[in-house]
Amino acid sequence: MFDLSNWQIVIIVIVGVCVGFAKTGVSTMGIFNAMLMTLIFPAKLSVGILLPMLIVGDLMAVSYYRKNVIWKHLISLIPCVLLGVIGGYFVLLKTGNDQLKLLLGSLIFGIILLQVIKDSLGAKMDSKYPSSLWFITAMGFLAGFATMIGNVSGAIMAIYLFAKKVPKQEFVGTGAWFFLLVNLIKVPFYIQLGMITSQSLLFNAWTVPLIAIGAYAGIKLLPLIPQDYFQRLILSLGAIGALKLLGESLVHFK
Repeated sequence: MFDLSNWQIVIIVIVGVCVGFAKTGVSTMGIFNAMLMTLIFPAKLSVGILLPMLIVGDLMAVSYYRKNVIWKHLISLIPCVLLGVIGGYFVLLKTGNDQLKLLLGSLIFGIILLQVIKDSLGAKMDSKYPSSLWFITAMGFLAGFATMIGNVSGAIMAIYLFAKKVPKQEFVGTGAWFFLLVNLIKVPFYIQLGMITSQSLLFNAWTVPLIAIGAYAGIKLLPLIPQDYFQRLILSLGAIGALKLLGESLVHFK
């Protein structure tokens, strides 16, 4: 087991609860979980430790929202998502911890900026690109790439599903199935890269009750959040997390 200080244990408790909450409530909180984990572990190791926790949260979310899924929105993404996962694998082979932080922050911030531009253009753009081949291809590849290099494709899937005008319950349910399938695909890659080990899995085991608490909270709070506020909250949290990662990486390179 890892030798952690008291404040590091507190952070792990927060991450565990937030993983569950993100999976059944506000999905872009995932970037905060990734960011908090980098306070304790090197970037690559933190990504590997987080993945089994995310899979536990995915299983809980799928069990509750199993009927709230729009399969056609997922099936169209699968080929490009797989290409993104493979691309992310080769990037992880060559990337150091600080480079990874810079890459993650830039990717997330760029995706959220795209959503802001899309919102400013209004309904005219809405009617054109959500069903276009380039949009589906780009979102699928970016989602696969971002989830592979850092478990942070929540903002990308949010943009994709919001563009499809998916209601809150279906948003969470469709996202839950997507992340469960993709996260399971990533496991052998992470094991081969040494990012998941027997020691990290033992560490993951004691976080399961924390994830369950967060998942329950997400289920109870999601119906209370209005759709407009829900979208703004998700994108705002993603932007703040991306800026934090960018700031940390730029300070190091200076």
